[in-house]
Amino acid sequence: MAFSTADLTSIETAIATGEMTVDIDGRRVTYRSIDELLKARNTIRAALQELGASAKAPRTSYATRVRN
Repeated sequence: MAFSTADLTSIETAIATGEMTVDIDGRRVTYRSIDELLKARNTIRAALQELGASAKAPRTSYATRVRN
């Protein structure tokens, strides 16, 4: 089964909100626990990394300088 970054985002959103039902790969899946969601997230991350897709958006940081 091929996963997309949208699938990963759906799982991560569900984890953050406590939602147990997610749409993945065009199907609606209901998980029984947060532990199952975490396992699904790890599986999707591993599959995306194996394909070379970015599992997370690149982080950007900005430096500030304060003059005294």
